[in-house]
Formats: sequence, structure tokens, C-alpha cells
Amino acid sequence: MRYIPNTKDNIESMIKEIGLKSEADMFKNIPLLLEEKLNLPGPLSESALIKRMKNMSDLNAHVQEYASFLGGGTYHHFIPSIISHLTGRSEFYTAYTPYQPEISQGTLQAIFEYQTFMCGLMAMDVSNASMYDGASSAAEAVLMALRTTKKLKIIISETVNPEYRRVIKTYLTGHSAEVFEIPFDKQGKTDVNKLESIIDKNTACAVIQTPNFFGIIEDLSTCESIIHKNGALLVAVFSEPIAYGLLKPPGLFNADITAGEGQSLGLPPGFGGPYLGVLVSKSKFLRSMPGRIVGETTDKNGERAFVLTLSAREQHIRREKSTSNICTNEGLCALAAAIYLSSLGKQGIRKIARINYDKSEYTRNKLSTIPGVKLKFSSPTFNEFVIETKKNSIETVTELSLNKKILAGIPIGRFYKNLSNCLLITVTEMNTKEEIENLCNGLRELNE
Repeated sequence: MRYIPNTKDNIESMIKEIGLKSEADMFKNIPLLLEEKLNLPGPLSESALIKRMKNMSDLNAHVQEYASFLGGGTYHHFIPSIISHLTGRSEFYTAYTPYQPEISQGTLQAIFEYQTFMCGLMAMDVSNASMYDGASSAAEAVLMALRTTKKLKIIISETVNPEYRRVIKTYLTGHSAEVFEIPFDKQGKTDVNKLESIIDKNTACAVIQTPNFFGIIEDLSTCESIIHKNGALLVAVFSEPIAYGLLKPPGLFNADITAGEGQSLGLPPGFGGPYLGVLVSKSKFLRSMPGRIVGETTDKNGERAFVLTLSAREQHIRREKSTSNICTNEGLCALAAAIYLSSLGKQGIRKIARINYDKSEYTRNKLSTIPGVKLKFSSPTFNEFVIETKKNSIETVTELSLNKKILAGIPIGRFYKNLSNCLLITVTEMNTKEEIENLCNGLRELNE
């Protein structure tokens, strides 16, 4: 795109043409628009700048310094050193979009391997080359369902990550599709009776997460039967892919589209990004899939080669015909996930999943014996669960735990008003027995 400068006369002419009084009126609908200059210091030398930035970074609490029981979509897992060594190689770290396959074989093969891993982990047919994060991937899956079915009713379970639900609704702003949310039952699962009463022949898809936001393993088999009986698509969402090292993946429940977050596969929590959006589906929905897809072929010499098989994006075709306006695929993050899975292998990912499950169950059982603390839901969970405390407010619990360098969990009252005194606790392979004991002892002291 060429840079086209605008003169003062040009700007005044445009403002008059669209019926505004000033240039500022053009930006008044932008939220959080700065009306004054930022209070920034003057220029610094390189050494002074490094020192200043180091002092600022020291104010942050690092997850290595705390016993972290945070989860809810972002997880603290061990990251093998091989990942940083390989992703830090300039061939990958500086690679750009692989438009020219003859000079991008390494990047294309890495994406192809990533797609293969995702299909294997989720037991699905096809994968795209990755997306921004779990929330946007879930939203793109819903748009996929709308394009495929030509229906305009969307059903989302309230057990789906609240942030994913918000992003889905944002994506549908201005769209004629209607969104219906169904509540969870007393066991913390999607209320299948409500699902059955709301779904009908006009439903494009139903979005179900498993393990869900509460860490609970959903009854995906029953949900699938109800959804497909009404001619809708099952969009299975996840935020903890390591769970599928132990649990049956969505593809084995006949999911049509699976979308979620791949951060657990070799990426650090990192202030919320950059993360990795996973999107896989049945092969019949291939041409409705957003983003790009790398395929395997042979070159003129008969040698194995890789190409961008499908790139139905607005960079390549007419915007109104594109399946997505996403312009990148988080390639380096996808590479990290591929390296992570290849270094662990089938047995390794199962072992990590089992350790997560066992440590979580140990913590869950131990906390449930503390007077004043109880499990909110009794349903089976993977590596996170919800506790309820009655004697102290959740704010008190988290604040006092923080003083002991324990990140006790996520208060979920901000997402669910009826769970205002509840805490979502996550346990991974990174939590030691000593940390778990300290968490339990801290909660016991608070409830004495």
C-alpha cells in the first residue's frame, strides 16, 4: 500500500464531506483515546536505559519466585531447554511468511509437522497452521460453523472460559447470528437438559469446553448426541491440551471442529502472550477453515516438498470471499509446540498428563478435609478444581496467601456472580509437595 499524504485542505474537505466539525470527531468513538501527552522521561543513554528497565522489571513477581496455583486458561508447565535452543535459531526466529516455497521449505515443513501433531493429539482430520490464541481460535470456529451450516443460532455453554465467550461475542458484533448461553448444573457441567430444550434445527453449532473452565471433564458423548440429532455442529473447545495425553480427545467424541489454546505446549505464561491458537476439524470442512494450511507434495525431481495448500485469506483473494482476515499464524509459537510434542513423544505427554492429574487429585482431596473449605463441585476434574471457603472472603484468602508467596488461585466471582466465594485452583507438574502442603496449611490457618 502506498503512503498518501494529506494536506490540511484535504483533511478539511474530507471532514466537511462526512459531516463532522473537526478531525478529533473522527476518533471520538475510540475507547481510551489519550487526550494528553504521556508523562515519559527524556532520552537516556543505552546503559542508563538498561538499568532503568532492569529496575522496572524487578518490580514484577516472577512465577519462579512464587508457588503458583493459577490456571484458568494459562498454565505453568516445565519447558524443555531444547525449545528455546531451536526456536532461537535465526532460520526460524527471523523467518517471514512462506510465500515462496522454493526458499521456505524449512518453515513450511515445521508448520506441516505442527499440523500433524495437532491432528494426532486431537484425533481430528485437518489442522490449519495455527492462530493467535485460544479465544480467537474459538471465535473463528464459530464463524466456520456459521459459514458451513448457513444457520444463525449459536449455543455456548457457560462452562466455556468466560474470556473465550466474550471474544466470540465480540467477533459476532454486527453479525445477524444470535448467541444463547446455557447454564451449568450442580455438578459444574453443561446442563444437558437446558441444551436439549434450547437447541433446534436452526442451530449452527453448540460450543462445549472439556475440561471446562472449572477443570471438570464434560459429558461430551451426551452433548454430541443431542447436538448432532438437531443437525448442528459440535465445536469442542479446550484451554489445557495436555489433558488429552490422558483423556479421550474431541475427535473420538465425533466433534466437528476443535479449537483452543496451545500455550501449555512449550510456551511460558508471559503476561498473556504471545500464545497459540489451535484449530482442527473434520476434513469435509477443510475449505471453510480460516488461515493457511501447509500440504506435502513432490517437486519436479520427485523429491518431498511442502507448499501452502490453502490460503483463503484476504491477502490472497477478494476480501469478501476470504474465510478470515487474520494475517499471520503465530509460526514461532507453533514451532515451539511441535518441538515440545516431538521431544516428549506419545509416552511422555501421557506421563506429564498423569502427573498433573495425580498431583491435582492429591491437592483436591487434602483441601477438602480442611474445616471451612469444601469442593464446590464433585465431578471428575483434570488438573484444576473449584473450592469454596465460607469463613474468609476470597480477597482475604488471596491477599494473605500472596504475603506467603503463594498464588493461591483465581477468584472466579468476577466471572460468575453465584460463585463469589470460590477459588479456581490449578496444580501442574511444577508444583512440589512442599508447595501443596504450604497451600493447605495456609488455608487451614485462615479457617481456624
